[in-house]
Amino acid sequence: MQCFGEGTTARESASPERILIVEDDFDIRQVLCLYLKYSGFDVRDATGGQEAINLIPEYRPDLIVLDIMMQPVDGWEVLHWLHASCMKPPLPVLVLTARYQPAEQLQGFEEGAIEYLTKPTQPDIIVERIRTILKLSAEQRMMLRRKRMDEQRYTIERITAQPDKFMQ
Repeated sequence: MQCFGEGTTARESASPERILIVEDDFDIRQVLCLYLKYSGFDVRDATGGQEAINLIPEYRPDLIVLDIMMQPVDGWEVLHWLHASCMKPPLPVLVLTARYQPAEQLQGFEEGAIEYLTKPTQPDIIVERIRTILKLSAEQRMMLRRKRMDEQRYTIERITAQPDKFMQ
C-alpha cells in the first residue's frame, strides 16, 4: 500500500532508499510515513504482518521498520518469514515496539533485527538510525547485530545474577 500519497518524497532524488513501515497503529504509522518522506525516503506502509509479507517481494525495501505486537500475523512471524526466504543480502530490520524487556530485545536480534527501539522514540532518532544502518555494508550490519546480541546477553546475565540489585 502506498504510504499516504503517491510515493513522492519531499526531497526528490534519482533513487531514494525504500523504507517499509509495518505498524498497526494508524497514528504512529502516519507520523513515521510523513517524517521519513520528508527526510527523503520512498516510503510504503503495511498495517500488519501478512500485508508486509505480501508487499516485500514487490516493493523490495532497503529497510523495514517493524512493530512486533500486531494481529493476526505479528512481527515475530515477519522476521521468521524473512529468515526463511533467505534473501541475499538479508533485509535490515529496525524493530520499533513497546516491548522493552532485555529477553525480548535479544530475541529480536536473534531473529534477524539489526536494531531494536522501544516506543515512544522521537522520529528524528529513528531517521538517524535508518541512515546509519543503510550506510553499513552487509558485513558491518552482521557485526552490529552480533554486538547487539552480546550486549543483551550481558545485560540479561547481570540482571539474573543480581536480581535484588535491579529490583530496588
